[in-house]
Amino acid sequence: MASQASLLLQKQLKDLCKNPVDGFSAGLVMRIISLNGALPLLDPLIRFRGFFNAIMSFPSNYPNSPPTVKFTSEIWHPNVYPDGLVCISILHPPGDDPNGYELASERWMPIHTVESIVLSIISMISSPNDESPANVEAADTTDYV
Repeated sequence: MASQASLLLQKQLKDLCKNPVDGFSAGLVMRIISLNGALPLLDPLIRFRGFFNAIMSFPSNYPNSPPTVKFTSEIWHPNVYPDGLVCISILHPPGDDPNGYELASERWMPIHTVESIVLSIISMISSPNDESPANVEAADTTDYV
């Protein structure tokens, strides 16, 4: 029997296939628990281009808890840890930030979808937050990715 998370992810993937996000493709990995996606990115202002593959892994209690997103392609970016794990507010657990940096409204909410996550990651890549970097060395340069 399919779990609620699996059913929701199947619907969101179907919606994403019907209304694709420009420059993004997705496919299933490991029975819908993970999505394997590719972002072809091009931005002359920060001098990068290429395809960046990532795995989006969903917990069994999705959408109540956020997925994790990890680039499997090498990427040099202030908001991506050296191991490829993406660090953006909407992927942080719901509720108040124990460190007081983020508002609860900036963190994960069950209304987020695969599409809203992908759009947030695309936005993060083109507009890095170097005030709270996951990769401090990358934040000290202007040559990301």
